[in-house]
Amino acid sequence: MFEKRNYCGELNASDEGKQVILSGWVQRKRDLGGIIFVEFRDISGIVQIVCDTKESAEMAELMDNIKSEYCLFISGTVRKRADDAVNTNMQTGEIEIFAEKIQILNSSVLPPIPVESDNTVNEDLRLKYRFIDLRRQDMKDAIIARHKVMQTTRKYLSENRFLEIETPILNKSTPEGARDFLVPSRMNKNMFYALPQSPQLFKQILMVSGFDRYFQIAKCFRDEDLRNDRQPEFTQIDIEMSFLTIDMLIDIMEGLVKEIIKKITGTEIVLPFNRISYDEAMNRFGKDAPDMRFGMELTDCTDIFQQSEFKVFSTALENGGIIKAVVFEDGNKISRKITDELAEFVKIYKAKGLPFVKFRDGKLDAGITKFITEEQQKQLIARLDLKDNEIVFFGSDSENIVNDALGSLRLKLAQDFGLIRNDFNFVWVLDFPLFEYDPEEKRYYSMHHPFTMPRTEDLTLLDNINPENAGQIKAQAYDIVLNGVEIGGGSIRISDTKLQNKIFTLLGISEEEAKEKFSFLLEALKYGAPPHGGIAFGLDRIMMILLNKNSIRDVIPFPKTTRGQCLMSEAPSPVSSQQLDELSIKIK
Repeated sequence: MFEKRNYCGELNASDEGKQVILSGWVQRKRDLGGIIFVEFRDISGIVQIVCDTKESAEMAELMDNIKSEYCLFISGTVRKRADDAVNTNMQTGEIEIFAEKIQILNSSVLPPIPVESDNTVNEDLRLKYRFIDLRRQDMKDAIIARHKVMQTTRKYLSENRFLEIETPILNKSTPEGARDFLVPSRMNKNMFYALPQSPQLFKQILMVSGFDRYFQIAKCFRDEDLRNDRQPEFTQIDIEMSFLTIDMLIDIMEGLVKEIIKKITGTEIVLPFNRISYDEAMNRFGKDAPDMRFGMELTDCTDIFQQSEFKVFSTALENGGIIKAVVFEDGNKISRKITDELAEFVKIYKAKGLPFVKFRDGKLDAGITKFITEEQQKQLIARLDLKDNEIVFFGSDSENIVNDALGSLRLKLAQDFGLIRNDFNFVWVLDFPLFEYDPEEKRYYSMHHPFTMPRTEDLTLLDNINPENAGQIKAQAYDIVLNGVEIGGGSIRISDTKLQNKIFTLLGISEEEAKEKFSFLLEALKYGAPPHGGIAFGLDRIMMILLNKNSIRDVIPFPKTTRGQCLMSEAPSPVSSQQLDELSIKIK
């Protein structure tokens, strides 16, 4: 009886008089005295079913028993609604189905969450009953859109000579920052697999093997603290290419992004995207993933206050810090209560406070104005090109703290006062530092990962690296940012074993440790490894932004909570002592 099934949301006025067979669920039932209307739903949408129970006692009894979320089989005839009965809010609002046969395929208890609800329902309840939550229209739309993005990706990359190749899930533990999820091996006692944080090593191996264009929609795993844009298991659009330049990669990836945006939103975005350096992003926006849909850029004022009478400024400069400013255009909207709240906000980012001044009637006023000399005021007004009623917020501390605090303040002000344009703003951030220096541990860390290629012009600096010049050594690394969120990142990889060993040494990775963790990659690089590089896009983050969701949990079919739990399946869960014995594991 299911062979000739029609889909609810695909029927329209052109199907008038057509005999149809539908299978799905009851959304809502209304009894108007013998004429019963049912909103009937399947994966494609909703259509109205009309049942006349006055002429059939059997149909009357059947319809009396049917409730919301019952699963039904219906056959009937498509007919147009009367003009005054057309529902313009419904995709199939011009028609209805006159039911001739109805069969209950399965009954339903009262759902714990209403299928017609929005996201205001308690999230824990939604996650516990995810099988009901996924019936809701916005969740259904998100999963269908996710499918379309994956299919568009496969089509576009396949047409550009990329091959989809799977890489192992059970692998060797090679910690790259976050903790690995470990899997004990029953057949190899006291040994463990690790779930991959990314397919990084294997995709480089594929380049060595001659598969010059690889991609994979890959599951990745990281045992890290979670938030709205992180999950313990997440999905990457993972890509690697041989014989490439950064310009080649960017050109192909922009084409992919354009296709995805068009498929999901119908918007034709303009290529090429803007490009800025990491240093420029930090100087202007305080973040390496800048939202450029509004102004309020950071301005360095360190030189103006070299002889400052304001102790907060002078102390910061004595400790090697900097002073930056952010200008908010409508100071009249900023009350004393708001400045106090903003001062508390920046403390989240380790700032000690938030000095400010206002510009009124051609001069500075309020805040710390009395600590600023006449000459400094003139320079500040000119530097910031101040206009009447603007308010200036200052950050004075180490460069990292100032950028983090003011960059976050800039974003908060724009969000709170509705200054952000509603469009898609893409930017490539290039030339990241190769290393970060940790003064406490007195060692270098890779900004990206240890297989990242330095810029050719910076290779000589590796011979004389020190904490002061480490930031000058730039990597051939790149991030793609959408509306202030990093949606992808990658780099050109090191393909020369001599240079790779040199980087390991600078990172404090001994020859023995390198062999233990990366032996198969290092061995492979000896055999004519081609120059190569790649990128990984965060599929979940892309979907979150395109669908305007606040959490990636709303675009993943079966997500975990911020504690890494699946409330539906109750994972993680205890296992039996017999299972532990087979694995030679004892619970501590």
